[in-house]
Amino acid sequence: MLKFLSILLLCCLPAWLWAGENYRFRVYLKDKGDDGYRVEEPEAYLSEQAIERRAKNGIAVTDADFPISRSYIDMLSETGATPVVQSKWFATVVVESPDSAVAEQLQQLAIVDSVKWIWKGNLRVPAGEKGEDRFVPEDEPLHNEYGYAHKQIKMLNGIKLHEAGFRGEGMRVAVIDAGFMNADRMSAFDSLQLLGTHNVVFPGESVFVGDDHGTKVLSCLAADIPGVMVGTAPKASYLLLKSEDSDSEYPVEEDYWTAAVEYADSAGVDVISSSLGYFVFDADELSYDQAALDGKTAMISRAAGLAAAKGILVFCSAGNEGSGEWKKITFPSDAAGVFTVGAIDEDKKKSGFSSVGFTADGRVKPDAVALGTGSCVIGPGGSVRYANGTSFATPILAGMGVCLWQSLPWLNHKEMIDLLHRSCDRYKHPDTEQGYGIPDFYKAYKKERKNGIRSK
Repeated sequence: MLKFLSILLLCCLPAWLWAGENYRFRVYLKDKGDDGYRVEEPEAYLSEQAIERRAKNGIAVTDADFPISRSYIDMLSETGATPVVQSKWFATVVVESPDSAVAEQLQQLAIVDSVKWIWKGNLRVPAGEKGEDRFVPEDEPLHNEYGYAHKQIKMLNGIKLHEAGFRGEGMRVAVIDAGFMNADRMSAFDSLQLLGTHNVVFPGESVFVGDDHGTKVLSCLAADIPGVMVGTAPKASYLLLKSEDSDSEYPVEEDYWTAAVEYADSAGVDVISSSLGYFVFDADELSYDQAALDGKTAMISRAAGLAAAKGILVFCSAGNEGSGEWKKITFPSDAAGVFTVGAIDEDKKKSGFSSVGFTADGRVKPDAVALGTGSCVIGPGGSVRYANGTSFATPILAGMGVCLWQSLPWLNHKEMIDLLHRSCDRYKHPDTEQGYGIPDFYKAYKKERKNGIRSK
């Protein structure tokens, strides 16, 4: 286990802070070198749960699961650049330097295939001191178990699935977001089963300061205050990962997200819920166009697809660009093999902001929709509020997906996605706004159980 943890730490090397403006480059390596790891001994670099998931789904452990050689990292460092974050799947290392000329030195190394500029600026570690007080929701309890979240769970027919005894027990879920401000201090999460946390952007720093977006997202999944707010998977176990730099928007965000997904995979999660999406960056020349929405172009989309190929059920938000100039889904929600979630209102109409499909190569996206206008969330102050966004529709739906998979453990992630599609109210006539529509989770459960419980 200690060796496994050391491998995870190598995946996100320390990011040093500089006084002036700095540059970050993505270095594409020709190969990953050899530190002696072998596919016959996966326990050296994967957790027991990650190995079990692969075995259950007939997925082979491959060289892609090996970390990049330490000697290669040292060679990059000898140029004067500081390694920041890496991807074992893509054999890339992001390095930082105050001197942009370091890119030429990197390119001359025999181990390097190419170098791409992906960020410039100054990273600022979020400030935040932990207090002794605790945040308790001010809202009065309602006369139902789910409180203010009742309508968003009822819309998916999730209450009946909960009543059947499935609330996420035994399921391992990674939430990848911008930060979980104060989530460690709220009574809403007193019963949270926390697998761990990891800050990709600022290694070693807390994920519980700096940004509250992930707090609201997590509440949709894991809040558990009967009569006030109960999430869709309150009994699941959670790994909280920060991958978003809230101060700027550059392609390095894709590297952070990829590192978070690889971390989640190695740690052995079953499900990933991510409410982050990208398409335009602070440097226009680095931005994407809609032709790239094919699931094969953007690094972040390819990473999402690879996570799915490892047997993980990945839920991604469609994006909030429906009323803007872009209009379309954002990356990585175009990835094949992931479940993309759009937003609707109480009247089951598309939320105006919800991004639309299809993908550039004609695949149905979003896959489905959930309540994203007036979603019940818990904010960083600990009180219930209503918020808008596919960011919240996604965990609402993802949590029910966690419970459904708990109830049908013999299914793999591909069969789960197919089952969800077939349970949707627009399955026979999907469209660009709602995809296959609103899933009925209890219907999906009953239908699959009726087909007969297959052997595990």
